[in-house]
Amino acid sequence: MRGVFGGLIACAMVVSAVPVSAELLPMVRRASLLTEAAPLFDRATSGAQGRASLFAGTSSSGLFSRQVAPPTPQVLEGRVSGTAVAQLRSLIAKAEAGAKGYDAVQYGAWILPDAPPTQMTLGDIYAWIDATPGMPHAIGRYQFIPPTLRRLADRLNLAEDTMFTPAVQDALADVLLKEAGIKRFTAGALPRHAFMNNLAKIWAGLPNDTGKSHYHGYAGNKATMTWASFDAQMARIFPG
Repeated sequence: MRGVFGGLIACAMVVSAVPVSAELLPMVRRASLLTEAAPLFDRATSGAQGRASLFAGTSSSGLFSRQVAPPTPQVLEGRVSGTAVAQLRSLIAKAEAGAKGYDAVQYGAWILPDAPPTQMTLGDIYAWIDATPGMPHAIGRYQFIPPTLRRLADRLNLAEDTMFTPAVQDALADVLLKEAGIKRFTAGALPRHAFMNNLAKIWAGLPNDTGKSHYHGYAGNKATMTWASFDAQMARIFPG
């Protein structure tokens, strides 16, 4: 990880392919969308310096040589528009991905992809995941873990030759925001703290109202900001 997207750990929570009304999500112990993702900022897991890449120095004949395809010509569904939502995505990304943003790879991954995530297709990412079992694979600005990434990509009908661009990552994260109840929240039907708790169930870098990650201690997860900070920033983004 380091709120898919993420979300992390990212952010692994088994989420049904059928959209769930997020405001009804129970506060129970379950696998996070980001459970593979130990916090990016937890330097205690930093054996990653000097991490090898399967693909360092590879040529077009390498294991993961890529034929970079342009994004498939389709309209991404599930987008939630507005400056406030863009600011919310940035807040989640701060908790999940840190400075690397859209090109973040979970800090505990010891075998890196052969290219920054934004220069990979979904198929490239799936191939990297399949070739490197047993390690965390949370990827991108919202730290999507493999089951969540595949579920959301299927939800948006994204082919494997779709580039993992910032726009695509945002669209995937917006599906999670909808599942967390953002439409009800912005309509005034869901209290801010309830919405924040729903977000914390998706992105483990965000705290819930206990002040800890909803998945604290699970696979190294912990909140990367305090509840007071999270609440203050949410109040600034969504005043009133």
